Amino acid sequence: MALELMYVERKSGCADDGPAWIGYVKTSKSGRTVYFNDHAFARWNGIAGNFVDVETGDEYWISGVKRKGSNRHSAGRGKIYIDRRAVGDYLAWTGRSELPARSFEVVDIEDRFPVERICGLLNDQKP
Repeated sequence: MALELMYVERKSGCADDGPAWIGYVKTSKSGRTVYFNDHAFARWNGIAGNFVDVETGDEYWISGVKRKGSNRHSAGRGKIYIDRRAVGDYLAWTGRSELPARSFEVVDIEDRFPVERICGLLNDQKP
């Protein structure tokens, strides 16, 4: 599982204003599960970008980082939390020289990918 820079936004109960992050994720071999910040997200509803947290059932939007910087829905508000380690990659990808302070907050996100915990949970659910 390789690390990828992705945009992750919580949708459940938040409309288009949910907390959002740009950081490094791991994906399963099939690409159906995304691991980020001690959570596992499974593809949901057959729509690209729609995921559900395997443990909580909360809905998320997960997608690649947009070059033009328009990651949040046009109706959405709020800062995007970006992993400190990802700032350089994000700026290079978007062609910017610095982050817009009104749109981003730099934070530390630990690499916690709960692959074993989630595999155990999913295997326990099988009949």
